[in-house]
Amino acid sequence: MTSTFTLSGPQRLAVGLLLATLSMGSTGCFWGLTTMGPSLGVLAVPTPVSPFYQKTAEDDFWNKERYERVPILGPITSGGPPVALDPPSDDEIIRALEKAQPVQGGIPMLYERNRNNVHIVVCKISDYVDPVRVYPMIGPAQQHHAHYKCTVYYEDVRRVGWPVPHTLRDEDAQEVLYIDHNHLHMVAGDTGECSNY
Repeated sequence: MTSTFTLSGPQRLAVGLLLATLSMGSTGCFWGLTTMGPSLGVLAVPTPVSPFYQKTAEDDFWNKERYERVPILGPITSGGPPVALDPPSDDEIIRALEKAQPVQGGIPMLYERNRNNVHIVVCKISDYVDPVRVYPMIGPAQQHHAHYKCTVYYEDVRRVGWPVPHTLRDEDAQEVLYIDHNHLHMVAGDTGECSNY
């Protein structure tokens, strides 16, 4: 005697949905009921990251955006010697000093360093224009050089917390930085309606 097992319409639908859900959840391609998102394996474990890396990326972008690009200005007008109009800003000088002698990145309560009472003196060393030459992707242009000597006077405070807590104070600290501001001037015949600059 043989008996056949048959399912009715609603039972077939329920079994079909159950099989579809189980098979899709086990393939790894379904972001649904079983994993609540893609499985990243070991990368799913949160890793602590220091804010130092975020600040470094932001500082690199700030320097590139403001200080590392070479502007292309209009032609030099007749009637007097060309004079550079952009001495280095205090922000640019302090960033250059921080790059040469970093203060950031100390360990609180163990070693900290500060600059207090900062005074900046900027002196122009030279200002001259090169003769016309052809630059690739720019065309004929003149390079304008401006060299500055920047002296930074400050109080250098170092706090050491271990093994013997003490504070070192240099009230007459100074640093000398040389900053160059170079930019290009288009030649008078190349600026017009069709010029890209």
